[in-house]
Amino acid sequence: MQIENKQLIQEAKKAALEVLLHNAHGPFAGLPRTAGWGYPEPYTRDLMFSILGIAVSNNKVLMDSMHKVLETLAKNQTDHGHIPSLVHDKDDRGSSDSTPLFLIAISIFRKKTGEETFLQEAVEKALIWMEYQSPSDRYLVAQQPTSDWRDEQWVTGYGLFVNTLVYSYLKLLGLDERANCVRQEMGRFTITNGVMHHHVHEGLTVKYKPYYAFWSYKIHSSERFDLLGNSIAILSGIASPSRANEMISWIEEECASMQAKGELALDLPPNFFPYTKPEDPDWHARYALYNNPGEYHNGGIWPFICGFYVAALVAAKRYTLAEEKLVALTNCIKMTTDKELAFGFNEWHKAQDGKPMGQNWQTWSAALYLYAATCVEEKHTPFFDEMRTNLMLA
Repeated sequence: MQIENKQLIQEAKKAALEVLLHNAHGPFAGLPRTAGWGYPEPYTRDLMFSILGIAVSNNKVLMDSMHKVLETLAKNQTDHGHIPSLVHDKDDRGSSDSTPLFLIAISIFRKKTGEETFLQEAVEKALIWMEYQSPSDRYLVAQQPTSDWRDEQWVTGYGLFVNTLVYSYLKLLGLDERANCVRQEMGRFTITNGVMHHHVHEGLTVKYKPYYAFWSYKIHSSERFDLLGNSIAILSGIASPSRANEMISWIEEECASMQAKGELALDLPPNFFPYTKPEDPDWHARYALYNNPGEYHNGGIWPFICGFYVAALVAAKRYTLAEEKLVALTNCIKMTTDKELAFGFNEWHKAQDGKPMGQNWQTWSAALYLYAATCVEEKHTPFFDEMRTNLMLA
């Protein structure tokens, strides 16, 4: 890596830490805010994702803040074990990813602090809640549309992203037997012939493609590519090393093709592709307002997700490519809608021109940048290495 790029990355890491410290105390009961000036609320999923960057920062102020967040979530947990979408609001419910992310964050917090039974009662209730999210009473969990981080995009039934979270928290908590069952069910093919036979259960594996389906339910599925879900599949070891390498090569080839067609301006993958267009059967009228092709959830470039992709490259031992993508991500987070900021850490960027969109100083953008930079520098993926190692030894 060139010296100037190394220096820029160090500057970006310092800026990321500044963002996280700035956002550590917000107006709602002193809980962290989700973005520097916009989004003052403590959104559960954003803060749970940020545990990865906070944990590798080894910053006591941030760890203390995360301790408060987790304790508050446990207090606001429903009787049945569900974790609310807003940390401070027990009545803001319905999220499919807040509970599995809570279990992941607690597991990482325990590993960092050595508090092996931290919030054990809340963990047990959350595990039971998640078991009841399987309509087939098996291992994959299902969700309602717009209930995960994609609040403007439909994911119906067994979503890839949420199930990679389920697998990850099971591995982190040492529940290997159930985790292996989740992985086995994900390894089944989606049903493509329009007929569901008795005792045939759908999965998330796509025939003749190296990646996992966006979602699957009975005879229906989407084979569009979900960068976040597939990156976590690589990181956690759901994807075998050979599948991971094949998937990464496929991603890079597809991105090169999109760049050639003017559909992608940056040297980073969109969160979702091919983009859903108005003439497609899975287009919804509301997308014209919030989710146009190459924007927001419909193909926008999200720095926090690109952080996961960089970490996935390290997990696959694609170290040179990981360095290249970290440099591209660093240049991306420098862009900002506020000229007074040296680094924007924006929410997302428009795919076709790279323009920064959403709020500046987004908590999860800063946190996942810190995590990605640490993975590249140390050539390992904290908290995920153990999942893949244990899988190989099984």
